[in-house]
Amino acid sequence: MNSHKPIHALIPGFGQRSLKTALATAILALIYLPFRENPTFACIGVIFGMGNGIEDSKKSGGNRLVGTIIGGLLGIGIFRAEHLAFPNGNYYFRVILIFLGVILLVWSSVVFRWPGAVQPGGVVLCIILFNTPVNHIDYAFQRMFDTAVGVVFAIAVNEFFKRERVDRWLRREAEKEIQ
Repeated sequence: MNSHKPIHALIPGFGQRSLKTALATAILALIYLPFRENPTFACIGVIFGMGNGIEDSKKSGGNRLVGTIIGGLLGIGIFRAEHLAFPNGNYYFRVILIFLGVILLVWSSVVFRWPGAVQPGGVVLCIILFNTPVNHIDYAFQRMFDTAVGVVFAIAVNEFFKRERVDRWLRREAEKEIQ
């Protein structure tokens, strides 16, 4: 359990993690603008990847990244299997495949010792199978890339703005206000 007590918070429940998450999300969205059309999944990666500290960020961001990779790769394979059996697709066959895919997702997540990867992996798997992007392979790899960028960015921001460092900055500001 985290026993950290914030120095001061003007808004109850709004602390360093909230501020770092909002800041990292906005900065990453600006950085993405000239390079990629849509920052959505990178920003989601930041939000999932921002923890109370570095270890928490690595765990929650790792869950998101590993889940996205497992779900993306399973989605590619399952989508391909459906279209080999039914070139125009078949919703009922896809339902059977999603059942098998979720079993493989859970099993893979446990084997790789990332049980927290099941939920984000399931999201990617369902998007690939039920939203049927035109190029499902490219889509899956783009989601993996964007998620990785977001998670790495969250960890970097969390490392730069370590809780102790921000506490020192806030303490200095609070001391200035008192004087």
